[in-house]
Amino acid sequence: MPILISMLRGVNVGPHNRIKMDELRSLYKSLGLEDPRTYVQSGNVIFRTKEKNLVQLASQIQDAIEKKCKFRPGVILRRTNEFRKAIAATPFADRPELEPGKILVTFLADEPPKETHANLAKFEEYPEELHLKGRELYIYFPNGAGKSKLPWSSVEKFLKVTGTARNWNSVTKMLAMAEEMERS
Repeated sequence: MPILISMLRGVNVGPHNRIKMDELRSLYKSLGLEDPRTYVQSGNVIFRTKEKNLVQLASQIQDAIEKKCKFRPGVILRRTNEFRKAIAATPFADRPELEPGKILVTFLADEPPKETHANLAKFEEYPEELHLKGRELYIYFPNGAGKSKLPWSSVEKFLKVTGTARNWNSVTKMLAMAEEMERS
């Protein structure tokens, strides 16, 4: 049975949109999703499903969270092979000196329009490196994300599509969990 990686947008960030991971696993089980496993407190769930329509599945997950928790987070779904491809596509692969915790991958709901690639040039004055490849935006924060002056909300407006970001350590760990589930 295929494995999916689900990432919720804006969950457990500050005092808003709080959901415990055991509640989230139960909610996924109630939707018929098998063997849900969570990773850290930011709404990452790896699970098995036969469902092929990921847009419909994301909407079902959103509906269930909204009904139970009274907020509606964005839900980004990726198949294990899509996660593998996203990791393989990193523009930072030939730079092992970069700290993995300073690399962020934003998983986008859709592929942005072609003109958005040119819009990213507007952020060249910042020390961060931004690379858009398909449905992933890779960012390297040389001074760390917490000290960045990059106007993140503007970047998302230029992309014209929403997404949710995870640091490189989380991305590789979630893939490892998904691959472990594939083997079992």
